[in-house]
Amino acid sequence: MNFISRALVLGSLSAMVGCVTTKGGTKTPDTNEPKPSTVSLVDYCDDTQKGISKEADTLASPYGIDQHLDKNFPDRKVSWLMTDSAYQKFVVQTGAKNFGRCNDVGCYLFAAPSASIHGAVEKAKTADGKHDPAVLGQALGLPAKNFEGPLRMMTLDLAAQKVCTRLPVDADPGVWKCQTPEDTDCFKFGGYTSGGAPEVMVINAPVADTQVAEIP
Repeated sequence: MNFISRALVLGSLSAMVGCVTTKGGTKTPDTNEPKPSTVSLVDYCDDTQKGISKEADTLASPYGIDQHLDKNFPDRKVSWLMTDSAYQKFVVQTGAKNFGRCNDVGCYLFAAPSASIHGAVEKAKTADGKHDPAVLGQALGLPAKNFEGPLRMMTLDLAAQKVCTRLPVDADPGVWKCQTPEDTDCFKFGGYTSGGAPEVMVINAPVADTQVAEIP
């Protein structure tokens, strides 16, 4: 995740937010539709993102986004963290419709399994009701400095909201390539952060459909 300087989790953690495009309202679930676990989230992508996803899956072959989701995101729920200051600046003050770094094509967000993020936040809780940045960073394989101060934790159900999701690639906005094997806050292709945490690239994660929790 550069999510955080790069982005798995912080941003993401400090990712620019503000793409003005927004998704239409969700329809009433059709009982005849395939269950979320059998639907590829790439089906919800536009042609540009489908093309990028196909190339990424070919490069990762025989492992692709669907196998990555089944293994690491079985419930299709993702979460990420932002500092409260970044959340206020890039989401609240701008009235952002989508999370992530945005360009004229869409908004790009690195996200991790909700279970992993929620578990790390719970583990990092301190007796005074706040959180320990060092414990949180260690749990997520990222620098502790990315988690200093009050945080916001976002959670999104990708399948329920039908959000385009694929493997991250090095051309994605916000990617910071690793310079040395020891780097732990940089991008490595394959669906995992340099710290070994699973991640995916979410396109146009809707602010309105995302649950937000305060982390003191």
